[in-house]
Amino acid sequence: MTMRLPQGFLTVPIAHRALHDVADGRPENSRAAIRAAIEHGYGIEIDLQLSADGRAMVFHDYALDRLAEGSGPVRLCDAATLGRTVLRGSDEGIPDLAEVLEIVAGAVPLLIEIKDQDGAMGPDVGPLEDAAAKVLRDYRGPVAVMSFNPHSVARMAEVLPDVPRGLVTSAYTPEEWPLSLAVCERLRDIPDYARVGACFISHEAEDLDRPRVAELKAAGADVLCWTIRTPEAEAEARRVAQNVTFEQYLPRLKG
Repeated sequence: MTMRLPQGFLTVPIAHRALHDVADGRPENSRAAIRAAIEHGYGIEIDLQLSADGRAMVFHDYALDRLAEGSGPVRLCDAATLGRTVLRGSDEGIPDLAEVLEIVAGAVPLLIEIKDQDGAMGPDVGPLEDAAAKVLRDYRGPVAVMSFNPHSVARMAEVLPDVPRGLVTSAYTPEEWPLSLAVCERLRDIPDYARVGACFISHEAEDLDRPRVAELKAAGADVLCWTIRTPEAEAEARRVAQNVTFEQYLPRLKG
């Protein structure tokens, strides 16, 4: 039986890194942004990075500098230190996945991106996926996992087989990615979709007219997209995508 995304992932717009607005005290991936998304009835997309002591932390960047009152790689800090590291524009520290699951508690769909830990989309993965699976096993709300790195998605298939999984996909324009030309050319064609047991892609919005996207959709893949910032861009994306990941505006909710 083919795994499917829960219907909410296709009907409720998904707030990119939660409903963040740092000017309003809601940094990316913060508790405040997560609570704001729930209050508005939006789905939530969050990102995971690994702490030095093997915990799944809810944070986008590989380094602390842009988003937090700290510097250096996230993976060199233990979870307790990260929890005390204040997010810029707020008074809260970096949350771990377990706490975020307690906050969301099934109220809205939760889409979890596992950030590539290999550095080159290669096979050096496992600890972050295992840490995420450990706390997700008992979660009962609508949840799905995804990654740009196909090896990460394959690992999730092993350690958390009952949770829907997908690939984050892109045009992989070489000058925009710290990857080799060969890796960009390979991933651009989304060759691993069937191998990793994916049931959806979240594709770069500006590249939604790619024939491979249409091919996967025709074969039954659900198509989400990233990142939409205006109602006009949303309308254009929805010609192909069934749902959008958004920021910087408030999409209309159906119904």
